[in-house]
Amino acid sequence: MPYPFLSDEWIEKAHAIRAELLDSSPAINHPVRMNLVVTEIPFGDGKLDAHMDTTAGELDIDKGHVDDADLTITLDYHTAKAILVDRNPQAGMQAFMAGKIRVEGDMSKLMTIQAAPSDERAAEMAERLRAITE
Repeated sequence: MPYPFLSDEWIEKAHAIRAELLDSSPAINHPVRMNLVVTEIPFGDGKLDAHMDTTAGELDIDKGHVDDADLTITLDYHTAKAILVDRNPQAGMQAFMAGKIRVEGDMSKLMTIQAAPSDERAAEMAERLRAITE
């Protein structure tokens, strides 16, 4: 059953998928602590604070912000969905060039993440996320 992107149910299912794939995932060699602010969410209060942290060698994504983040990215719901679920780098670049993505902090950390090679598990996770997304 599909769920709205970033809804509590979607996040719960995404955590379950990540847990299933965790043992087969390679260590992440690009340490970054990034806070996300997703705006214009069509439910709840219209905004979601989240984070991504790879400093322990694995990908940790969850709601809420982390202290001492390297950078904070603010973007709208549809752009976040295009980047994170559809894995559409062109949508991200177009949104950035149009000023729809705001980056505060260490931009080099963002560039490091973008340059990291993708692996089969990341592709599988993306495919499974697409399947649960409304």
